[in-house]
Amino acid sequence: MLENFSFRTIAEYLPLFGHGFLATLWLSVVSFAGALAVGIVLCAMNLQRSRLSKVPAKIYIDAIRATPLLAQLYFLYFGLPRLGIVLPELVVGILALSLNSGAYIAEIIRAGILSIARGQVEAGIASGMTYMQRMRLVVLPQAFRVTIPPLLGQAIVLVKDSALLSLISVSELTRAGQLLASDRFMPAEGFITTAACYLILYYGLKGLAALSGRWLGSQPMRSRT
Repeated sequence: MLENFSFRTIAEYLPLFGHGFLATLWLSVVSFAGALAVGIVLCAMNLQRSRLSKVPAKIYIDAIRATPLLAQLYFLYFGLPRLGIVLPELVVGILALSLNSGAYIAEIIRAGILSIARGQVEAGIASGMTYMQRMRLVVLPQAFRVTIPPLLGQAIVLVKDSALLSLISVSELTRAGQLLASDRFMPAEGFITTAACYLILYYGLKGLAALSGRWLGSQPMRSRT
């Protein structure tokens, strides 16, 4: 079965896959940082009592979660130039990943905050804490424990979603596989190598999630009530 499989060709293209691997890693880190910022802002808006801030956040989150990432990517790539906004492919890719994952991260953070017992918040109020003090000293430290595992899970999803950026010619892992397949007419070698690289990233993040889960589980939950 492997008699026609060319490991030699893969070896020749390893520098290209190495560059794609690092590019995917860099894209994912930058996009996740942007998504985290978007998610925090959306979560803060969604938790407000004012409908002026709550409703736009909910509409945005629902719209992003109801539409495919590919449609959002194409809207930014082809739609923005029609509006007179021309951005490099790399910037468009990072923007699409950040805006998409930000909607999911907003819900993860919101769920973590709402998981905190109401009694602890009320105890903070009774102690004379301001809203910011309650968030900083009571709510967020405990919500952090709850949200880290699902946030790492979302990071894994983002890494896999970054493969779509190859469709707008961003140089990353999937693009490296496409180049090998088109240059040498060897799609098996190109995309099996691409899949192997994604598996390395996946198991790296999965191991990080497992380590964080064990570390958080070993930390005592300190009550502030």
